[in-house]
Amino acid sequence: QVQLVESGGGLVQPGGSLTLSCAASGAIIRLYLLGWYRQAPGKQRELVAVEIRGGTTNYVDSVKGRFTMSRTNFKNTVYLQMNSLRSEDTAVYYCNARSGGVDAWGKGTLVNVSS
Repeated sequence: QVQLVESGGGLVQPGGSLTLSCAASGAIIRLYLLGWYRQAPGKQRELVAVEIRGGTTNYVDSVKGRFTMSRTNFKNTVYLQMNSLRSEDTAVYYCNARSGGVDAWGKGTLVNVSS
């Protein structure tokens, strides 16, 4: 079964950038639809970006134009490039992989946007 490990989180000032990575093992990610979710303190987990069939990626309105999701299949890795970060982007970010009955999650990486 696919296993996911996120990295790249940390402390960044408002307006700054970070790139999150999600390394997959145990399966070939090109067979999966991938997504990034986040959970801020005291809030429910929400979708940030998700692939849908046909090669399209959907983003939550609050990150459109600032975040970009991409994948490198030969490295079995998916990325989330985050620009123009805001304090409200502070959250634990999770990677997700879906295929058929499989719904796998990583343990998350913390992004803290603060001056």
